[in-house]
Parts: sequence; C-alpha cells; structure tokens
Amino acid sequence: MSDDVDRAQEREAQLRQDALARQGRRAARFAGLPAAEFCGEHLTGAAGCGEVIPEARRAAVQGCQLCRDCQALDEQLHRGV
Repeated sequence: MSDDVDRAQEREAQLRQDALARQGRRAARFAGLPAAEFCGEHLTGAAGCGEVIPEARRAAVQGCQLCRDCQALDEQLHRGV
C-alpha cells in the first residue's frame, strides 16, 4: 500500500515540476516587455486581436501582452509545451 502512495506522490511532484517549468517558459516569452496597450502589439509571431487591453488588466498583470480572451487561447494552444 505504501508503494502506491509513494508512486502517487512522486507522480504528483513530477506533474508539479512540469507545470512550473511550462509556466516559466511562458513567462520568459514576455519578460522585459512593457505592458501593451493593444493586444499583441509587442509580439512577433503571436496572434493578438489588436483590441485595447483594459487598464485594469495592464496594471494587474505585469508585462501584459494579450487581452484576457487571447491569453486564454494562447494558454490552451501551448498547454503541455
């Protein structure tokens, strides 16, 4: 029984490390960029909609480059990468 628990804990730790690594790679894409006024304006090869990013989002998310909807789509497309 303890072997099953140990394996489950090891698997959980590996999944957590993988998720943190993915988040780090995602954050590195936007590192050092100023918050964009328009969705995707500072990015090359990214599909932003070009709409104005609300000031509240720009203030809350440091280096924000995508609107909420485009960010959600970007995260879905890059999940597991």
